[in-house]
Amino acid sequence: MTKKTADVTWPRANARRLARQGLTAPGTPRLTSPAAVAGAMLGAHAQVLSAGELSVALRLPPGATRADVRHALWTDRTLVKTYGPRGTVHLLPTADLPMWTGALSAVPAGKNPWPDGVRMTPGQTDEVVAAVRDALAGEPLTVDELTEAIVARTGAWAGERVMDAFQDKWPRWRQVTHTAAHRGALAFGPNRGRNVTYTSPGITPMDGQDALPALVHRYLRAYGPATPGDFARWLGAPPAWAARLFTDLADGERITEVTFEGAPAWVARGDASFPDREPARGVRLLPYFDAFAVACRPRERLFPGAAAGRALAGGQAGNYPVVLVDGVVAGVWHQRRSGRRVAVTVEPVGEALEPAAAREELALEVERVGAALEGRAELTVGTVTVGPHA
Repeated sequence: MTKKTADVTWPRANARRLARQGLTAPGTPRLTSPAAVAGAMLGAHAQVLSAGELSVALRLPPGATRADVRHALWTDRTLVKTYGPRGTVHLLPTADLPMWTGALSAVPAGKNPWPDGVRMTPGQTDEVVAAVRDALAGEPLTVDELTEAIVARTGAWAGERVMDAFQDKWPRWRQVTHTAAHRGALAFGPNRGRNVTYTSPGITPMDGQDALPALVHRYLRAYGPATPGDFARWLGAPPAWAARLFTDLADGERITEVTFEGAPAWVARGDASFPDREPARGVRLLPYFDAFAVACRPRERLFPGAAAGRALAGGQAGNYPVVLVDGVVAGVWHQRRSGRRVAVTVEPVGEALEPAAAREELALEVERVGAALEGRAELTVGTVTVGPHA
């Protein structure tokens, strides 16, 4: 049963988020494909691709594995690996890519972090993006091949190795790799051996004036109620710009203001119904940088008490895989693979995992993680000694 209200509590908001993310009952009727799941999550973080695969697989119907996600990514091409919110690598539904690229390319750029002599001008950026688009019109290219193609189309300046990166120097053009992706010129192709490749996504971005409201609508349906500041942090956008965007959408009656935990927040128009119940009971394991852990606010409610100190690295969510018990973080975990054996260590925080019923649910969830990874999981409850993922 649902009730329309302008006064939303954390338990009710969290219950709706969990359900829409496929974390209440994985494999709900609308979340039966990797593309549908990635769409509901607003992208699966895939800087660590195996973590992105697991995020999606755990929300699919029972029996789904990471192989299903890989098939969608590299065979069916219903998923695409590209640069998404915050300029980080995500798995996004291919069908949504025109909206994503239209919206992301319309977000104002922040201050250029590169020093004089390294940074590119706006004109050089446009020139490189055009060269990338032209070079990737054929077969996928490795970074070195793409560098050669860009230099041939622009000049030697684009290939100068001036960027400090991992005890190495990268060619100048790579500082706008995510910009090229946001403009629809570039996405990741399948690896060629150990070499990353880039390819053309083959899409035309939506106009930003249409794409931005669509993205806000999707965001608020997945993570609302939310504030402009929440949206700005999730997107990696200037807070003042996000505030103006929300004001314009409110003036156009495209979003609706509610009270969330005593403070103003926003939901998509016509989407102010929330469950009249507490969050679903249960235990869920979320891998590195899972979208739910990263995007849900207020963070102190999702990471209560000691969970914040243990599971947030410098205040940042996602660096540790987390254990959800009844919709809030109650531990961290780590998995180590050897052949088909997946050794899972779970470190509880607080007492939520103490009852026998919670331990039984934890064991079942660990089995599900092992199956999704196409292996056999073994559970140890103890201290996670591995540090946060950088």
